[in-house]
Amino acid sequence: MFENLKEQPADKILALMQLYREDPREQKIDLGVGVYKDASGNTPIMRAVKTAEKQLWEAETTKAYTGLAGDPGFSDAMIALVLGDAVPRGNVAAAATPGGTGAVRQAFDLVRMASPSGKVYVSDPTWPNHLSILKHMGIPFTPYRYFDNETRAVDFDGMMADLAQAGKGDVVLLHGCCHNPTGANLNLSQWQAVVDLLLKTGATPMIDIAYQGFGDGLEEDAAGVRLVASSVPECLIAASCSKNFGIYRERTGLLMAVSNDAGAQKLNQGTLNYLNRQNYSFPPDHGARLVTMVLTDPALRADWAAELEEVRNSMLGLREQLATELQRLSGSDRFGFIAQHRGMFSRLGASPEQVETLRRDHGIYMVGDSRLNIAGLNKSSVPILAEAIVKSGI
Repeated sequence: MFENLKEQPADKILALMQLYREDPREQKIDLGVGVYKDASGNTPIMRAVKTAEKQLWEAETTKAYTGLAGDPGFSDAMIALVLGDAVPRGNVAAAATPGGTGAVRQAFDLVRMASPSGKVYVSDPTWPNHLSILKHMGIPFTPYRYFDNETRAVDFDGMMADLAQAGKGDVVLLHGCCHNPTGANLNLSQWQAVVDLLLKTGATPMIDIAYQGFGDGLEEDAAGVRLVASSVPECLIAASCSKNFGIYRERTGLLMAVSNDAGAQKLNQGTLNYLNRQNYSFPPDHGARLVTMVLTDPALRADWAAELEEVRNSMLGLREQLATELQRLSGSDRFGFIAQHRGMFSRLGASPEQVETLRRDHGIYMVGDSRLNIAGLNKSSVPILAEAIVKSGI
């Protein structure tokens, strides 16, 4: 049987990580992997998470299963964080998942059950795993224009023209904030225009929010999600705790199914429970328990929010420094978009050949589409990167 298996394409980011590790040069910079790093190059455990973990170690008395949808307290805390009071709690079905990726996968499974002939509209570009999962599941998808490679901003006119082709039964996949891989985001008036278009076409929005708190702030980053959820008949939301709680390896996420009909909640919740049972039965609990403790304890929440704000401001500072240094070296304002983008990533708009030059000649590692992880920088490495970008002709 096994002889019928076929070689699968290597994950480009993981392959890039391996190349970086094997590079013997002392001066090299990893801007590829999508995790937050502090100025020392470490991915730290957040203070509030560490405190909660100590408390949990003392207080926890069992490792028995929770429920098919995870602990209800986790769902309540995350729904409040993401949606605020935008929709009544009784209108939201939710299930804990193994990370944001698990939430995305479960959402696509629900889409396949509810609309077998529908297709998913995905931004061009989008997080590569969106496309990989859709291909693996055999769900048809089509790209919509999103990023203007010349201006390095959102191609909103192109986006709206393409999304106008979606119809009832189709799904429009949107990034809640801090678009990956571009860093270019919709403003609130553009979110409203997207909502108006969705109401006109009847397509169902699905929002992937993996970086809440990394862009303009916890509340600001959720504004578009809340607008959509409170305006359309139904939507799906996949939320990740990996980045904003720094618990990458704990695999902690939540899938929400929101309907303006409270009567649909029971069916939606039963469907999410069923999907969890078919895929992995009970979701992981450790990370979810820590998140719940942090969000429901006033002191822990205040400390977490303060540290998250430090992380956000650090990335904004690095963006400003890099844009300023590039302006100084190039004598041009063409890199101003770096300061305007939000989140961990920006897409430089460089060619694959220029990206290879950065790696070969300067020890700068980034994904082939020129996505760079701002959090992989520090104040000392910014000038090195800026000089390499200019010397590479970008």
